[in-house]
Amino acid sequence: MNRTDRLYSLVEELRAVAPRPRSASWLAARFEVSVRTIERDISALQQSGVPIWAEPGRTGGYCVSREHTLPPVNFTPQEAMAMAVALRSMGAAPFRLAAETAMRKLVFAMRGDDAQSAKRLATRVHFLRGDADAGPVPRVLADTLADPRVLRIGYEDRAGVRTEREIEPLGYVASSGAWFLIAWCRLRDGIRAFRTDRIREVVVTAEVPEERVLTADDIEIVYGTLDPLTL
Repeated sequence: MNRTDRLYSLVEELRAVAPRPRSASWLAARFEVSVRTIERDISALQQSGVPIWAEPGRTGGYCVSREHTLPPVNFTPQEAMAMAVALRSMGAAPFRLAAETAMRKLVFAMRGDDAQSAKRLATRVHFLRGDADAGPVPRVLADTLADPRVLRIGYEDRAGVRTEREIEPLGYVASSGAWFLIAWCRLRDGIRAFRTDRIREVVVTAEVPEERVLTADDIEIVYGTLDPLTL
């Protein structure tokens, strides 16, 4: 059994007996690998976002919630590779870390042969690296729409002038590879766009901002048309 198949089978084995645990030694015997290999596999699954936890004690072991496992995903190798290409093309998008986790879950959940075919296809696609890419958007900024809080930021404009501001995040706009955080700026008392790679520091406060509805009309764009993201 290859590692991709084993990872998926590990989750399904834990799911089948949930909420009871399975010990690392039992799982090692079941999959004919060492306890150390099982521990590495469990760690990989946890890092990919699978909710596995350990119960201590003589009768303890690893547990997983029945509600948080994925059935086999019928993505073709070409579809999986297309998603990987789209992920690589995201650059410094605020949601890149979440997309990487989702991609790992997708590969883990695919049928073994399809997953291997997708990986072989991926080795044939390359990206030419040019100038240094912008760094990843800090997780506190990426998560700010899902868990709204007032942020204190240090922002540097195109002229290099730095200001300290309190902002209420409202949304994101992408343009030509750059990402802008749209927010209510308390310093300017209005909606402003902050380029994410110019936010030098960010502090998440405990204050929950008042709810504001952001529409395309609120964002002053002197050229182009805003297209909303749809799912």
